[in-house]
Amino acid sequence: MEKNYLHADHETPIYQQWESSGAFQPVAHSKNTKAFTIIMPPPNANDPLHIGHAMFVALEDILIRFHRMLGDSTLWLPGTDHAGIETQFLFEKKLKKEDKSRFQFDRETLFQLIWEYVQANSTTAVEQLRRIGASADWSRQTFTLDPKIVKIVLNTFSELYTKNLIYRDYRLVNYCPKCGTAFSDLEVKHVEEKAPLYYMKYGPFTIATVRPETKFRDTALAANPKDPRYKDFISKTLEIPGLLGPITMTVIADEEVDPEFGTGIMKVTPAHDPHDFELGKKYNLPVTPIIDLQGRMDMRWFLEQDHLNPKYRARAEKYHGKKVAQARQLIVEDLKEDGLLSQTDENYTHAVGVCYRCGTVIEPLPLPQFFIKVKPLVEPVLKALKQKETTVIGAGHDKVLKHWLENLRDWNISRQIVWGIRIPVWYSAAKNPDLEITFLDTQKKRISGKLATLLKEYSLSEIQAQLQELQAPISAHFEVSATSPGPDYIQETDTFDTWFSSTQWPFATLQANQPDDFQKFYPTSVMETGYDILPFWVMRMLMMGIFKTGKVPFYTVYLHGLVRDQKGQKMSKSKGNVINPLVIIEKYGADALRLALVIRSSPGLDKSVGESDFKSMRNFTNKIWNAARFIYMDVEKKIDLTATKPGDKAFYVKLHNVVKDITQQLSDFRMGMAAETAYNEFWHWFCDQAIEDAKNANISQKALLDGLITFLKLLHPFTPFVTEAIWQQLQQLDHQEMQRLMGSKKLITTQWPL
Repeated sequence: MEKNYLHADHETPIYQQWESSGAFQPVAHSKNTKAFTIIMPPPNANDPLHIGHAMFVALEDILIRFHRMLGDSTLWLPGTDHAGIETQFLFEKKLKKEDKSRFQFDRETLFQLIWEYVQANSTTAVEQLRRIGASADWSRQTFTLDPKIVKIVLNTFSELYTKNLIYRDYRLVNYCPKCGTAFSDLEVKHVEEKAPLYYMKYGPFTIATVRPETKFRDTALAANPKDPRYKDFISKTLEIPGLLGPITMTVIADEEVDPEFGTGIMKVTPAHDPHDFELGKKYNLPVTPIIDLQGRMDMRWFLEQDHLNPKYRARAEKYHGKKVAQARQLIVEDLKEDGLLSQTDENYTHAVGVCYRCGTVIEPLPLPQFFIKVKPLVEPVLKALKQKETTVIGAGHDKVLKHWLENLRDWNISRQIVWGIRIPVWYSAAKNPDLEITFLDTQKKRISGKLATLLKEYSLSEIQAQLQELQAPISAHFEVSATSPGPDYIQETDTFDTWFSSTQWPFATLQANQPDDFQKFYPTSVMETGYDILPFWVMRMLMMGIFKTGKVPFYTVYLHGLVRDQKGQKMSKSKGNVINPLVIIEKYGADALRLALVIRSSPGLDKSVGESDFKSMRNFTNKIWNAARFIYMDVEKKIDLTATKPGDKAFYVKLHNVVKDITQQLSDFRMGMAAETAYNEFWHWFCDQAIEDAKNANISQKALLDGLITFLKLLHPFTPFVTEAIWQQLQQLDHQEMQRLMGSKKLITTQWPL
């Protein structure tokens, strides 16, 4: 054996040996062989891995290698995610650098361009997973846009629709003007922000608001019916002076109005506030947006009025097309000019919804969207959790999951992007003349308008060929079909929320793979992922898995925490404390990276790591190598492996207990504790005591070799490369007794010490 362990010399050749030998594929040793399955949480196909990915790889690979060595038919099925909004957002940034825009391309062309972009970078994540040592079965690798997966996803939508669990509704949605799409409630981040609170005069009242720009679509005033200040005004209609002329509004009763906030009376804007939208439905108020999908003021209704006062027309023209923040300042100036602004609180703090992808302020906007009724899907999940069909491991997150399930609202699955699985809904041109269509003409000019009007100048086939987007009114007639119902039909341009396809990942990956995979490996054994996507993904996988298969998709949910820097801070590029796993591997080796992340980690709790941790674990891999080299040199001398010593019995008792402890800890999903036990027992007992006892002839060389072979097996799930490298070095020795003790030529496929 070489004097030092040089990880760079061993890791790539060893991994190639493992993969080429078929060691990653499940093996059924007999009819009674148990299956152990993990479906890999799919990383973004074209993004480099971050330290959180390294954590999930380390934890899942520990379980996979442990169960493979136990003799289970072990499958770790890998895959990658198309990551709809995130990928399209990155591609649009690429286009911008090329002085191009998505609006220059028809829908199909843009999709193909993104597809090629993703395929060109699709090996990035997979190769890095290999570098970390992921012993996944790459022959079964799947992509969320693989045709077989897409077919399953479309079938699920059709089945949900047939069972009346899908509906289309005109509702206020969380819309990001920058990403150009709606999001579900779960995808909106709420941040504290200081913003001016404006006190505006509204006839006999004063209203406090942070959004004066929506006042042009106020449809009522609301006050708490118990508030004595406004009790006599309830149900009365008043004429209110405004920036664009007087308007009439009725004061309605709303028990949710807080008499302590502002002046105790509020304006009602159903088109731009979720609470107001619900209030508007109760009182049958109109929903008329003043902000468009680009986050700009849309004053067309006012500008189309023939008899609009010139002063008001000039104002409407001034506001029209302006971004919200810019228009707000112009409106505030005009409020002051008209004497309608009584005061401003510059220190007001409130929660603002922002896009979890790009950080842009979310605009609540009314759009027709497809929704899933969640209550019928939630009830079987709550029952399964109560009956312990699925167990959640992770610092009280089982209670968090239950809370989410009990308070979940219907799920908006429509996304206004190209990169994703297109919703299989079709609109007949004859039955839907009011479809709002945007497409490119032969000169690549964007043309927009109602379908009936456009068909006077363009053929339906021209429109379909260069279609960018359509917006169907809520009254539109549609059909659900995986393929076109006929030449008269135009397909919905919205795509599914990425989470809709990924919630089907456990059963879809198995159904789309080898013929018997679903029967053999479903339900899966473990879903291991970060606690931060418990509501986004884990909860919904349970819902969809039970709906589609009648069974829970996994028996155990293991949630790891966030990886933080050594000071306990969240990692971010702005702080400069981001750890690149590939840099750590180059410097210290994959084993050191894995062990530093896992050792002393606890499910559901964040883990802090830094340079000193990686260095320490690199030292441990050297310790394993040096201890093995010492024993290797003894075996090389053809020592007697039949002799016994007085301390052998106590040595084997201790070794048996170490095996028992680590086996139990791994069986109980205490990977952090198992790693610590293996580390401490190898370093402080085997190296510091047992090897010294062997030097002093208190224990035999046979016992010491048995100890090394056993520890190589115990350490393999945590530090697979150095242990495999040592195992294969020992196999090269010409010593029959040692060969018999070791058995398998490769450590990865040897039997766990029981």
